[in-house]
Amino acid sequence: MNTVKSFWVGWGSLCIAGGGAYFFAKRSINADRAARFEKEQEKRRIQQQYEYQATGGIPSDQSASPSQESSIDPAPTRHAPISERQKVTEKSKYETTEPFRSKKGDRFS
Repeated sequence: MNTVKSFWVGWGSLCIAGGGAYFFAKRSINADRAARFEKEQEKRRIQQQYEYQATGGIPSDQSASPSQESSIDPAPTRHAPISERQKVTEKSKYETTEPFRSKKGDRFS
């Protein structure tokens, strides 16, 4: 038969064992994360070094400059305007060619 004392000793030892297991598991997980992070940083550093050497010291990343990025649009929706008149009347690719006109009359009938 369990006594009050043995009940609390059992629960106490269970909590201490659980806390110890949590502590050591957390330490192991953090060590694995740190090692993985260091490995990834080393890989990125080597990749950047190869890129730098391949381009002769000029970074090849075009995404830092929006003006350069827009000129290499992968799927332009309109052609470049030929005449001055087309430049004035041309709408952007996000504008509709016809403005929205609501239907006149009672909409509930």
